[in-house]
Amino acid sequence: MAENLLPVPSGQPVELSNVLLDTNPGELWVRFRFVAPKIGSTVGRITYDVAVVDMAHLCEVLAVPYVAQHKLDPARVVISFSDRPIDFGSSSPEATQFFEAYRLEQSQCIWEGL
Repeated sequence: MAENLLPVPSGQPVELSNVLLDTNPGELWVRFRFVAPKIGSTVGRITYDVAVVDMAHLCEVLAVPYVAQHKLDPARVVISFSDRPIDFGSSSPEATQFFEAYRLEQSQCIWEGL
């Protein structure tokens, strides 16, 4: 896993799980799903306030170039962190997950808030 880790401001280990092109919302949403095993609310874990900075960073450095390279025009880009691998659409009550949505304007990620 170490060779697949992406650098983020917090320094936590973050690995891209997959990228999904989702049209279920009625428009194209590009979902970047990451495993970030240190997120959570217990002592010593990466909190949402820290993870949200990492998610915004990944939107700028990974999502923006990906969308441009693949000539996509998504209504939203969603960055999600999970403390363990989870199949998309599956329920996992024991898992910690954080999500943020962005719209892309002039190659910048604008937070949309879910």
